[in-house]
Amino acid sequence: MAIEQVSVPDIGGSEGAEVIEILVAVGDSVALEQSLIVLESDKASMEIPSTAAGKVVELLVAEGDELVEGSPIVRVEVDGTETQAADGASDTPSDVPATEDSKTRQDTSDVPVAAQDSKAPPKEEADQPRVSAEAAPASETQAPKAQGAEAGQTAAPASDAVGEQSSGVYAGPAVRKLAREFGVPLASVTGTGPNGRVLKEDLHKFVQRSLADEGSSGGAAIPAVPEVDFAKFGEVEVVERSKLDRLTADNMHRSWLNVPHVTQTDEADITELEAFRRSLKGEAEQRGVKVSPLPFVLKACALALRENPKLNSSLASGGAELVFKQYVHIGMAVDTPVGLLVPVIRDVDRKTIWELSAEIADLAGKARERKLSPAQMQGGCFTISSLGNIGGTGFTPIVNTPEVAILGVSRAATRPLWDGEQFQPRTVLPLALSYDHRVVNGGDGGRFLTLVAQLLGDIRRLIL
Repeated sequence: MAIEQVSVPDIGGSEGAEVIEILVAVGDSVALEQSLIVLESDKASMEIPSTAAGKVVELLVAEGDELVEGSPIVRVEVDGTETQAADGASDTPSDVPATEDSKTRQDTSDVPVAAQDSKAPPKEEADQPRVSAEAAPASETQAPKAQGAEAGQTAAPASDAVGEQSSGVYAGPAVRKLAREFGVPLASVTGTGPNGRVLKEDLHKFVQRSLADEGSSGGAAIPAVPEVDFAKFGEVEVVERSKLDRLTADNMHRSWLNVPHVTQTDEADITELEAFRRSLKGEAEQRGVKVSPLPFVLKACALALRENPKLNSSLASGGAELVFKQYVHIGMAVDTPVGLLVPVIRDVDRKTIWELSAEIADLAGKARERKLSPAQMQGGCFTISSLGNIGGTGFTPIVNTPEVAILGVSRAATRPLWDGEQFQPRTVLPLALSYDHRVVNGGDGGRFLTLVAQLLGDIRRLIL
C-alpha cells in the first residue's frame, strides 16, 4: 500500500487562507473529490477536495492554520488504482517514514523578516511544505502540523530559523508580509496566539496604539477611539466577529481613508422598463429564471462604462498611471449571513438579459451558501450595490478599490412627475454614484450617471 500526500490546489491567488473546518479524521475512508477541509480567505470560503482515494493515515493541518497553494493537508493510504495526480503535491517519496517527513517540514519553519526574500523561490523549493513555529513538535517523533508558505518567500537557513525561534518571535507568512507593509518590527509586537505566535490582530492593535500615541503627542495620526466598558451600564452580549466580517471592515476603512470620495445622485424613470419586465413573466417561468431590474441596470452600466472609460480604469504605479480595461466585469454586492460578498459577472456587455438573470441567481445563491471560489470574486471593474429589495430612498456607497466607482441603487417608488402638461404617476429608481475624485471628476460622473438614467428610461437604447 502506498502513502500519498494531498495538498492545497490552486485557490485563485489567495494567500493565508485559514482552515475553519476539518471534515475528515485519521482512519476515515475518503473518495476522489471528497471534501477534506474548508478554507476561508479574505474573499470567500471554499472546500478542498481529495485527489486520492483511500484511508486517512495522518492529518497535516489543524483549525486556524493558514495555507496557500501547495500546502500539505493529509496523507492517504491508497491501493495505487484509484488515484490521480495532485496539483502542487509534495515531491516527498511515499515510503519515507513519518519522522523523516516531520524533520523535513520542521527544517522549513517560519523565517525571520530579515531573512525573507521578495523574489519567487525555485520550483523545487516552492513545492516543499513548510510548518509554522507554533506547529513545531516537542519531539521529532511527533508529526507536526503543516503550514503553507506565502508565495514569493524563500526559506532561510536552519540557523536563522533557530535564531528566530529563540528570540520568541513566531508568525506565519501572511503576518510577516503585513508587518513588512506596515514597517513594523515583529520583535516589538506581543503575540497572543499559541506559544506567543504573532497574529494579524496583534499587528493591527500595535499599529493602532502607535497611531494613538503619535496623535496624543501632537502628530497628525488619526486618534484611536477609546474602549468603553458597556457592561457598566447594563447587560451585554459580546460576540466575536467572523474573519470575513473583519476583513470587509478593514477593506472599507482602507478605501475610505485612501480614496477621496464624491457621490452624485440622480433618478431614472423606469416605468416602461417595469411594464416590459412584467410582460416577460411567462417566458421567464418557462426558462426557469426570475427577471429583476438588476440585469437591466447591469447592461446600462456596461454600456455607460464603454462610453466613459475613465470609470472603467484603475490607478497604477503609485498614481502615475491609469490602467484602462478593455473588458467589462461588474461586481454585485450580496448581503449574506457572514458579511458582504461581491461576486463578479464577467463580460456583462456581451450577455443577454436572460443570461445575466441566470448568472445573478447562481452567484447570489453561491454567495449565501459560502461556495464562491476566489476566481468568482476577482477582476471586477465596477460594482453595483442594490438595496432595492430592502428599502430606502438613497445612500452613499464606498468605492471598492482598486476600482474607481460604484453605483448604489435604492428602492423604486411611484411618484407624480410633471410631463409638461400635467402630473403623471411614474416609477422612479434612485441612483447614487460614488467615485474616486483622483480619477473621475464631476463631468465624468455626471455624464456616466445621466447616460445610465437615459438607458434605463428607454431600454430600446440598450440595443443601439
